[in-house]
Amino acid sequence: MKLSIVMPCYNEVETLESIVKAVKNCPYQNKEIILVDDCSTDGTREELRDNIENLVDKVLYHDRNQGKGASLRTGIKAATGEVLIVQDADLEYDPNEIPKVIQPILDGKADVVYGSRFVGAAAHRVLYYWHMVGNKFLTTLSNMFTNINLTDMETCYKAFRREIIQSVEIEEDRFGFEAEITAKVAKMKCRIYEVGISYSGRTYAEGKKIGWKDGLWAIRCILKYNLFRRAHPAT
Repeated sequence: MKLSIVMPCYNEVETLESIVKAVKNCPYQNKEIILVDDCSTDGTREELRDNIENLVDKVLYHDRNQGKGASLRTGIKAATGEVLIVQDADLEYDPNEIPKVIQPILDGKADVVYGSRFVGAAAHRVLYYWHMVGNKFLTTLSNMFTNINLTDMETCYKAFRREIIQSVEIEEDRFGFEAEITAKVAKMKCRIYEVGISYSGRTYAEGKKIGWKDGLWAIRCILKYNLFRRAHPAT
């Protein structure tokens, strides 16, 4: 079964080569790697053109900065594998764990799998307390509306059967993607699984981008997509 790995990039020149090599070396053979550059300004774009394009299957470029959700929308449309997973372009998530995350789909048990940073015994870097509290609050709020018992709604590692994710109209351009997609796959009655993963979080000095304003937007998205949107298919 072919796996599509979609990697949105924005100003990740320091980690780009390392993460691409790690993804290429992950222990799953039949895969395509799709990178989407969201109009980076730190040299990421040049690094992609000069050194990365020949290492991966597709590199797509936005002509203006639109956000992570928009990059995922672009990458998901271009995917051809039967299974699709999202991979951030930093080093917070270990590509060696990709086979573990997608296994419930390969086994025919799941339509969607979340890689949870809050279950299991894998190693986790100890960082921001209030980020952890915020993540758990957003997950709990989301669960209250979806009536599913996720432990980590905001995780990067989300895997899907391709026909599922390509049937969803992704409306959010930025970090609201996580809340939006969770609401929509729950409304579609997808079989959702969680798998425990490790996590090597970054500090803001190391390039972490998400902040408290994104948390407020996530609350808005939880309410919007659970209360005021149906699970409309993509057109």
